[in-house]
This record gives sequence, C-alpha cells and structure tokens, in this order.
Amino acid sequence: MSKVAVLVTNLVEEIEYTSPVVALKEAGHEVTTISLDDTTTIKGKHGNEIKVDTGISSVKPTDFDALLIPGGFSPDQLRSDERFVEFTKHFLLSDSPLFAICHGPQLFIQTGLVKGRTMTSYKSVQPDLYYAGATVKDEPVVIDNNLVTSRTPDDIPAFNKAITKILTK
Repeated sequence: MSKVAVLVTNLVEEIEYTSPVVALKEAGHEVTTISLDDTTTIKGKHGNEIKVDTGISSVKPTDFDALLIPGGFSPDQLRSDERFVEFTKHFLLSDSPLFAICHGPQLFIQTGLVKGRTMTSYKSVQPDLYYAGATVKDEPVVIDNNLVTSRTPDDIPAFNKAITKILTK
C-alpha cells in the first residue's frame, strides 16, 4: 500500500486531519504526520492535541507516494516555510497523488504551479487560486489527474472516498 505524508502545524482543522487519516489507515495505507520540527504534538484549531511523527527536516518527498494537506490555519503558516513549499512542489511536478481540503490549497499557490490546474477550496481561498491561474470549481470534490481538492468539513465523506480511490489505482 501507499506511504502518505501529512503536512500540519498548529491550528489545523482537526476533522480535516483525523477523518482522512482514519480513512487512509483503514484502507491499509501508512500515514506519517509531519510538522515544523520533531515536536511530539501540535494543537489543532479547536485545542485538541495531534501526535506528530517527525519534522520536515527529517524526511524527503521521495520517501512518500502521496501527500495530504488538511485545512484550518495550518496551510497558511506552512506556506511561509520554503521546506514545505519544496516538499509540495515535488508532488505537483511529478503528478503524484496530492490531496488538500479547505485552506490546504493555499500551500499550492506558493509553489507557483497552480496555473492550468482545476481545483476547489474553502470559499475565501478560491479567488486566490483563480488569480494564481487555476480553474476553480465550487464543488464538494474536484479531481485533476492525481490532484484531489475539497471545500469544507461537510465534504469530507466524498473527499475520503476520492482519495482512497486514487490510491487504489
């Protein structure tokens, strides 16, 4: 099965992390939660602790088959760190499975690689994606080759179904 990296830091939207991670693990995939450093936990947007497996400096994108970027305020913080931008670029350039929900696509903007891609996101991020050159759709899940994006926690069931399906190809 696939090795999936999950990029998060404090203020991640917990359900956009926990639900996809559970779905991926139930489908037999190995999930590694990666944050800024080797801190053992981060705090989600609603104050819940999330266990971190490793820091970004300890991994390479080539160690993984797929990437998940949950939303909340985490992606906006991560995109100011070039290590996370470069990590994400690898998946966009190689058309490897890449999944993002809600504010997650904010990290894509920083890569300069959204032009010509079709995606969705949380409503306030959609104009940013559009101005960066993406075709934006306001749909629960948008699939562009191996890029799967979704809008909000309400869309999680459809998002989970789409990401696990991509990994069974």
